[in-house]
Amino acid sequence: MTTRNFSALRRLMTDIGTVDQVGIEERVAKYSTRSIKKNAKVFGLKLATTMVDLTTLEGKDTPGKVASLCQKALHPHDTPDIPATAAVCVYPAMVKHAAKYVKGTSVKIASVATAFPSGQAPLKTRLAEVRAAVGDGADEIDMVINRGAFLAGEIQLVQDEISAVLESCGDSTLKVILETSELETYDNIRAASFLAMRVLRPGDFIKTSTGKTSLNATLGNNQVMLESIRDFYFETGIEIAMKPAGGIRTAKQALHFLVAVKETLGDAWLTNTRYRFGASALLNDLVRQLVKEKTGAYQAPYSFSESSSAY
Repeated sequence: MTTRNFSALRRLMTDIGTVDQVGIEERVAKYSTRSIKKNAKVFGLKLATTMVDLTTLEGKDTPGKVASLCQKALHPHDTPDIPATAAVCVYPAMVKHAAKYVKGTSVKIASVATAFPSGQAPLKTRLAEVRAAVGDGADEIDMVINRGAFLAGEIQLVQDEISAVLESCGDSTLKVILETSELETYDNIRAASFLAMRVLRPGDFIKTSTGKTSLNATLGNNQVMLESIRDFYFETGIEIAMKPAGGIRTAKQALHFLVAVKETLGDAWLTNTRYRFGASALLNDLVRQLVKEKTGAYQAPYSFSESSSAY
């Protein structure tokens, strides 16, 4: 990192403030002690279901697999009162196939782009991928930032690239993936959050992870980003949305994340336009818990169709 780059990152840190790591860990530890029962639990489970981005991101994806994914997103279970998910998320080449089934419904089409998950491709190539996905019908684009550039202190480069992707999105929503496990510290996560939010539009997202690293969404990095959104909103009045991704596999975990949202940002963020779960494996457990709340008995896990790879 050059002295100039270091100074730019240091100025950003000074401007936005650093993170109290001990305070964050103490705060999130309390979320898992909350007891949510009966009607409140059913409400939370259904709400979490509407926030899932149901995803397949594998090299062996086929149009048929995407079709099945779309049907599950629209109808997670044969119980009619279980709602549809927020979106299906696929690679750009699969967007046109997803559009056949969910375009015009409540389920959005999201597509990972910008050389996901590494982000290591020329900017021209990354932007072309975004435009192709949008052209085929993507309502939302999930991009990855250049973590190497950020850690080298080249924050203007990172911000300029986010701006270029945003322009290529047109009217489609942008989700900016920070890949928090590679940013190494809570201070860096907060800085990257502000860097992205300063060029995003109301309703665009910041997102924890690609789901392709060993450590993905945690209550800790989620809390750092929620508090960044809160502080940015107080400063600007701009409402940025949030998406934790990867590692959230159980309904119990999802409810803890929703408690964090409610206690940090309030009820206005308890909607799938402002909060999502990038965790496809979560959907089966949410449905299983909802069926249990209705019938009083757990069904075997194999009673529910398998979700795609966690994301």
